[in-house]
Amino acid sequence: MLALFAFIIALQVQTVAPSAAKAVIGKEATVCGVVKSARWASSSNRKPTFLNLDEPYPKQLFTVVIFEEHRAQFTPPPEEQFQDKRICVTGKVEDFRGLPQIVVTQTKQIVIKKAAR
Repeated sequence: MLALFAFIIALQVQTVAPSAAKAVIGKEATVCGVVKSARWASSSNRKPTFLNLDEPYPKQLFTVVIFEEHRAQFTPPPEEQFQDKRICVTGKVEDFRGLPQIVVTQTKQIVIKKAAR
């Protein structure tokens, strides 16, 4: 029974703010924040879309990355769909040049959160 409880606890994904995402690099987590800048780098290698949470580029705290091969899953395009929205993104938090990010490969990884009333 104790082993089952430990397994269930291990499966729970921690939710953190973009400012705390560095603390969970290497782990599965949910990061929630407002998309302050969004850009499709259509002329860059792998044509990534960047969604920067809580602070716009170049002072972003956390970045959601969607590469070209996964963009077609998003209608409207992610840089339009999520701009200025509060979202939560779930996945493995990675370090990219000293900043935390999650690379999204499925639409279900991003959820738009309604504003609290």
